[in-house]
Amino acid sequence: MRVVIAEDSVLLREGLTRLLTDRGLEVVAGVADAAALLKTIDELAAGDGLPDVVVADVRMPPSFTDEGVRACVALRDKFPGLGVLVLSQYVEEQYAGELLAGSTRGVGYLLKDRVAEVREFVDAVQRVAQGGTALDPEVVQQLLSRSRKGDVLVGLTPREREVLALMAEGRTNAAIAKQLVVSDGAVEKHVSNIFQKLGLGQSQQDHRRVLAVLTYLNS
Repeated sequence: MRVVIAEDSVLLREGLTRLLTDRGLEVVAGVADAAALLKTIDELAAGDGLPDVVVADVRMPPSFTDEGVRACVALRDKFPGLGVLVLSQYVEEQYAGELLAGSTRGVGYLLKDRVAEVREFVDAVQRVAQGGTALDPEVVQQLLSRSRKGDVLVGLTPREREVLALMAEGRTNAAIAKQLVVSDGAVEKHVSNIFQKLGLGQSQQDHRRVLAVLTYLNS
């Protein structure tokens, strides 16, 4: 399993490298900023091949705001099969929503405190590399707090539940339409009904898809 680490702190970057290497993972590169991360992944894709997963800090040089997560979003758009695991000092809901929007396959968002729980951290890296999802419990709690309490899925029709289940697998609307042998418009209508029944209004436009999926996974 091949890993690229993007972390501006030399000590943390080297610590992560040692931790993963000791447990049998191959760290093929370690970089200190988002620009270097994007360049490294492009070079690997053109040469030895993409790594299985990128582990990156949310905040990186030069502004230490959102360079890391934006680089990861760009990488997921360019290389859909690349797993990305983002580390953050604390829960930043906006960034979590941006990262998870569209697909939850091969994606993770953990607080840096979780690195100290070595087994769980390594399991998360491996799970994301294999196409799974690794969300910090605090991230899930904050995202779900926007949706209604209780069994919110009870009002969904069987077809809407089917669509939501496929959304949870990371399928796009087009892929869902192909799977169910229906039109794209029919899927869009089902998705719109799901958002309405789950109480996810237009004001939550940036997060509605991931909130719907998280509600399903938590049910």
